[in-house]
Amino acid sequence: MRRALTVVASLALAGGVLVPGTAAAQGRAVIPLSHPLWATPQAKVADSAPSAKLSFRVYLTMRDQAGADATARAVSDPSSPSFRRYLTPDQVRDRFAATDATLGAVRNWLSGSGFSIGDVPANRAYVEATGTTGQVEQAFGVDLARYRVDGQVLRAADRELSVPAALAGDVLGVIGVDQAGALMKPDTTDGSPADVPPSDGFRNAPPCSAYYGEKIDTTDPAYQGQQRPYAPCGYTPAQLRSAYGLDGVRADGSGTTVAIVDAFASPTLYADAAEYARRNDPAHPLRRSQFAEKVFPANVDQEPPDQCDAAGWYGEQTLDVEAVHAMAPGAKILYVGGSDCQDASLDEALNWIVAGHEADIISNSYGDAGEDIPAAEVRVWTQIAQQAALEGIGVYFSSGDNGDEAARLGSPSADFPASDAWVTAVGGTSLAVGKDGRTLFETGWETGKSTLTGGTYGPAAYTSGSGGGTSVLFDEPFYQRGVVPDALAAQNQHGKAKGRVVPDISAVGDPNTGFLVGQTQTFPDGVYYDQYRIGGTSLSSPLLAGIMAVSDSLTGFHHGFVNPVIYRAGGTPAIKDVRHVDGAVMRVDYANSVDASGGLITSARELDWPGLTIHTTPGYDNVTGLGVPNGLAFLVLP
Repeated sequence: MRRALTVVASLALAGGVLVPGTAAAQGRAVIPLSHPLWATPQAKVADSAPSAKLSFRVYLTMRDQAGADATARAVSDPSSPSFRRYLTPDQVRDRFAATDATLGAVRNWLSGSGFSIGDVPANRAYVEATGTTGQVEQAFGVDLARYRVDGQVLRAADRELSVPAALAGDVLGVIGVDQAGALMKPDTTDGSPADVPPSDGFRNAPPCSAYYGEKIDTTDPAYQGQQRPYAPCGYTPAQLRSAYGLDGVRADGSGTTVAIVDAFASPTLYADAAEYARRNDPAHPLRRSQFAEKVFPANVDQEPPDQCDAAGWYGEQTLDVEAVHAMAPGAKILYVGGSDCQDASLDEALNWIVAGHEADIISNSYGDAGEDIPAAEVRVWTQIAQQAALEGIGVYFSSGDNGDEAARLGSPSADFPASDAWVTAVGGTSLAVGKDGRTLFETGWETGKSTLTGGTYGPAAYTSGSGGGTSVLFDEPFYQRGVVPDALAAQNQHGKAKGRVVPDISAVGDPNTGFLVGQTQTFPDGVYYDQYRIGGTSLSSPLLAGIMAVSDSLTGFHHGFVNPVIYRAGGTPAIKDVRHVDGAVMRVDYANSVDASGGLITSARELDWPGLTIHTTPGYDNVTGLGVPNGLAFLVLP
């Protein structure tokens, strides 16, 4: 089901001002677009139980939003005299955070409405409250119910939330009353993480290649007139460091902390990453002193989403940690896990890092399919990302794994939060690493799959690819002007101003030319560690975060929000332009994912498949952005 975008787009960047509505006669103000469009009477499943408990957050507006905008730009823009004069968390709080009076007014209203009040974060971003569904309905003037959307059953209000008119200028948005954020996750199982075993096992079937082109498939029919190479078995850390020009650099990320935000926490996360390094990169062990974890306690919610894939998140976490360490073996890694898969938990984790400047770089490998996000959530994520920029923290998000989402959603769309103008959106490529560890070629990742059946290849069909497209939520940011082609910036705008285009920059993401990862999994014969090839922009983002950690280490300063710098470097030797390459690999898979007992499936995977509405082109494009980091020239960017 496609959830409408146009109404959200009209307000998402309007500053979060509350407006009078039907509740005005009672001295109340409506929070615009706080009612998810999918919560329709036709989709309603049941009313929420009035006695069910839940936690939510009331986010507070900054006292000087215009000043925060100007300062975040100034510290990030190389042309500004304030470039890299970052603020400390205390300075951000003292200059821009909600005042004591604002904080007190919101707390008094919530406590007076019967809610228990939680701790306020150091940056005064929000007030957390816990109460019953009935209390929420009374406080915000709504009825809560359960609605069916995208195969899930989620809670939402039946209309826009409202607050006392006296607080209209203080409330940025409310997170946690509805469960729209649960759409920002995988959805294959349910249960609490303590009850979830490691994910089902997966192995790559042979033959596969140790490097690109090592083994050629000469037994199957030629694909499009050529005998194609077997897919790599999965690139190792040394191969990727070599491909991106890090192998000869006298820096390894030391002095930099990279945070990774995901939901839940795999009980074998460190053990798996340490074992992976021992097997595949023995000169660079992952020391226990390099790794730290923080996992938030479960939020109170007696009506959780009916799908919450803890085991699926386990694999994501493992990939992220191993990819960062592969590129920056000297960096410290901080894993921060949300208590569950809901947006309220992920933004809590991200805000905690920023509020205390717990890391210098943050990698996030999750997102929503498209930008149909409640306006309050957009404003909240943007405020957190902007504070990160003020403090000199780089925030990186995967751009998505479904191209421009047109096939899934019916119309093209960028993915959020990657489309946020204060984050760096990382796209994906297909990478050919040769025998000597150097790049043979790199092209955009958009895969067409043609399965071999009875000696004949079937028609190619799209499987996955680098997320890209033009935002309807965010206008074209200053750093993209004059670099991103106007034809791309004007897409989807329907006569409005030009929009932000994603991605910004890329790294390998194609799972057919992907990364070797190691993880404890559940196999038919037991639970144990094993290795397999993986990809997605969930790989691209932590790889880029690792590269930036090496750059920080080499230059002796933290790059912070790097977009203004890299857009100035587009077209220079620092960034390698990615262009279309005609190519394909042969891939063999176990039908049952673990062994040959269920048979084998052979397919040709065409690289940078042309049957899409986004394309890899010379210069900036909406598949790979500016291109990929080009070794030392990129690492020493100012």
